[in-house]
Amino acid sequence: MTFSIVARSADGLAHGVAVASKFLGVGAAVPAALAGVGAVATQSYANLAYRPQTLTLLQTGVSAAHTVQALVAGDSGPVAQRQVGVVGPDGEGSTFTGRDCHPWAGGTAGDGFAIQGNMLAGPQVVDAMGVAWQASAAEARLAYRLLAALRAGDLAGGDRRGRQSAALLVVAKGMGYGGTSDVWVDLRVDDHPDPVAELSRLLELHTLYFERPDPADLLPLTGVTAEEVRKLLGAKGHTQPDLDEALADWAGVENLEERLVAGAIDPLVLEVLRGR
Repeated sequence: MTFSIVARSADGLAHGVAVASKFLGVGAAVPAALAGVGAVATQSYANLAYRPQTLTLLQTGVSAAHTVQALVAGDSGPVAQRQVGVVGPDGEGSTFTGRDCHPWAGGTAGDGFAIQGNMLAGPQVVDAMGVAWQASAAEARLAYRLLAALRAGDLAGGDRRGRQSAALLVVAKGMGYGGTSDVWVDLRVDDHPDPVAELSRLLELHTLYFERPDPADLLPLTGVTAEEVRKLLGAKGHTQPDLDEALADWAGVENLEERLVAGAIDPLVLEVLRGR
């Protein structure tokens, strides 16, 4: 009833899950991840106990493959109807599909990822996701790699019953809001006619509001840039003599505080300030 990818970033610092389904609020059931440890997707008559069990096993050094074996061996429920994918802090991911999952059902795994789906349009869904994952290797941001794979699966037919929900979860040490959390991205589309496209839109907004700027892109708050910023801020009622203070006052109202750097301005923040 679902297709998903669990994966680790190329540098091994981030772990995440992307999932879509003809199922209400799939993000509430399928994904779980722990920074520095790994990620899991439990689906097809999902056993939600797999989520804490997986992360505990991975945390003690059990490999993804042995974790999946342990989950299945310890499950007293309808294992033949279960599906799960796991990735750990290193090595290959692992996936399991019970023999009684609704067709088409199956998965694939490799170094740092596992892809799985059930009740799909066909094996081309999983194949397309795998191709997209490998093709995005140059993209450093795990959230965008996961979403690219999910989008490829959706375009290849996805869940054969249709579309309803999608979710994206990425964790990494200290990468959450204000550096006070490990939850880097946590986005859900619970009920939508085109949930993967909507998830893409939300990720772009998340990038704007919560990602930290690339130091190489910053513009010094001097000269004509400073004059323009001061004029734009003044027009919006932020007239503090200290330009950094005025910019921070405005950015806090606009939820752009994560993109502030003293003495400089992020070009994306400048575009918002210009009203674009």
